[in-house]
Amino acid sequence: MHRSLSPTHLLTLGLLASALAWRVQAAEAPASAATKAALTVSVTAPQTGNLPQSLAANGSVAAWQDVVIGAETQGLRLVEVNVQLGDRVKKGQLLARLQAETLAADLAGTRAGLAEAEATLAEAQANAERARALQSSGALSTQQIQQYTTGEATARARLQSIKARLAADTLRLNQTSIKAPDDGIISARMATMGAIAQPGQELFRLIRQGRLEWRAEVPAADLHRLQPGMAVKVVPAGGGAIDAKVRMLAPTVDATTRNGLVYVDLPAGSAARAGMFARGEFVIGQSTALTLPQTAVLLRDGYSYVFRLGKDNRVLQTKVQVGRRLGDRIEVTGGLEAAAQVVAQGGGFLADGDLVQVVAAPAGAKP
Repeated sequence: MHRSLSPTHLLTLGLLASALAWRVQAAEAPASAATKAALTVSVTAPQTGNLPQSLAANGSVAAWQDVVIGAETQGLRLVEVNVQLGDRVKKGQLLARLQAETLAADLAGTRAGLAEAEATLAEAQANAERARALQSSGALSTQQIQQYTTGEATARARLQSIKARLAADTLRLNQTSIKAPDDGIISARMATMGAIAQPGQELFRLIRQGRLEWRAEVPAADLHRLQPGMAVKVVPAGGGAIDAKVRMLAPTVDATTRNGLVYVDLPAGSAARAGMFARGEFVIGQSTALTLPQTAVLLRDGYSYVFRLGKDNRVLQTKVQVGRRLGDRIEVTGGLEAAAQVVAQGGGFLADGDLVQVVAAPAGAKP
């Protein structure tokens, strides 16, 4: 007896047939689909080479020598100021002038007194010579001869006194012209037209010869690694690297910070300015290191990783320790063997265990 199927049975049979067809299709799919490579990559091996050893430090830029220029006379008015802040000046250049009329009058009076003293001395010398010539004849008494001789000595002493006063007056007059003691750059100007200058008052400040230096603070334990003439890379705030050299090391260490100062000469015309903060590195030698391209090293979760090529072209995420950097190379200090093959670039798209297809490095690529 033939029985017809219900709609429920028909739906069930349809679903079973669809599932069976899907399984057959999946079984017939190419086996290569399950082993498709995740990425096409090129690999590289660590290179052995020499990298510079350096010592980092911080410090400030300062003038090699800061010269304070001030007035040496008292109570004179500034009548001329010839330089501005930042001007380059030459040795002996006139920076400012003080009122000199009073001192010029004093000098003229001293010169007149000198002429008078010279005439008095000449007369006294003539009288003394005549007295000495008549001494043997007895025409003059001993007392008179002594008076003429004393008059000559007195006139000579007075002449010397006038000459000393003339030199002092000349010096004071010359001091009304305030000149640069050396070549340099005006780094500060306090001189104001019409002001009364006082002895010792600072009028200008000069960076002698325009020379600047970097004063690096180096821990006492590292001072023995440095010496005069050593090369330094100095990077002032907001500027590029400056090639410089160590001039000298301070003979003492700060008792509070336990740091010593290292004085580094900066070349003329650099971007550094006095008062700037700067960091730098002392080049203390070279050492052999294992390096990789920086593109091969990834930073994940605060650690450095590379993807090492394993068996069957599957990559293994490997944690490494890194050190110095030079150009596009980075030093690997641990976690990787020298014979390892690592993914050169593109590791950011890989995961541990991914299958990759290895191709040759592009032509012209750096080793």
